[in-house]
Order: sequence, then C-alpha cells, then structure tokens
Amino acid sequence: MSQLNDLSLVAQVIVFHNTKAFDQLVRKYQSPVRRFFLNLTCGDHELSDDLAQDTFIKAYTNIASFRNFSSFSTWLYRIAYNVFYDYLRNRKETSDLDTYQVDAQYNTDQKDIGREIDIYRALSQLKEIERTCITLFYMEDQSIEKIAGITGCPAGTVKSHLSRAKEKMAAYLKQNGYDGK
Repeated sequence: MSQLNDLSLVAQVIVFHNTKAFDQLVRKYQSPVRRFFLNLTCGDHELSDDLAQDTFIKAYTNIASFRNFSSFSTWLYRIAYNVFYDYLRNRKETSDLDTYQVDAQYNTDQKDIGREIDIYRALSQLKEIERTCITLFYMEDQSIEKIAGITGCPAGTVKSHLSRAKEKMAAYLKQNGYDGK
C-alpha cells in the first residue's frame, strides 16, 4: 500500500507539478535518509543534513526519470548513495585533513555519547561500501536485493560486504571493551 501511495505522489509531481505531493514524499523519507547519511558520515549531523538536502533536490529535479523498475525508496536511496560517493570523490580531491573522522570523534552533542562514538569509530574502520551495506541492512532495514539495487553490487557481494563489516566491527568493539552482551 505504501508503494502505491508513493507512486501516486510521484505521478502527481510529474503530471501536475504538485509540489505538495513532493513535500509528502520528503516528510516520509527525510528521517530515514538523514539517518542513512548520519551513519555513513559517522555522526556528522551538519554534513548529513547537507547531503540529505542535496538528495531531495536531485530527486525533485530528476523525478521524471523514475520508471518504477524498483520502489521509490530504492530509487531515492540510490540517489543518496550517489550523492555520498560524489561527496567523497570531491572531498578526496580537495582535502588533506580527514575532517570527516575528526568531526565524528569530537562530536559531543549526542545522547549516550560514549557508545555512539564507539559505534561511529567502528563504522569508520570499514571501507565505504561495507559501511553503506551495513547501514542499509541493519539501520535502514533494507533487504539484500534492495541493497544490491542501491549499490549496483550483486547480492552475493552485498552479503560478503555485510559479513566482513560485521567481523571488523565486532573485532573493533571487542578490542575496545565491549564483550558482545
């Protein structure tokens, strides 16, 4: 039913240029997309907000290209994924400092700061694709097939990334005082 509602809203945006319909899509997906970026950026709230805003701008300007080959959410996460990797490519070209990790390490305005910093540090130990897969699977509750559609990786590769990411995170957390309970 939710996917049908999304399709109806998308059709209203495309056919009637109904910005209120797009507003409904933004309200529905804003929190999940921001949370997705928050985990990919290891807790950088400002960057997550900026990337989410870029995602919705790109979604709006390209909504006519949505062809319903996948769900709207998968299409939107694919845009988010591309926005994040565009950011990483641009950052690598222009930045000598790893402000991305520094910001996550010293971000102090969060509840239960110790555990969150440890989780973000564990996430920062992962390759970007591993972090993306683990974030989509465990934090965004996406299926292996949807993650494959979002990342463009085969389902078996997504499973491998998840397995490696879980092992790396478990080892990091165990090394830093978490005993797995």
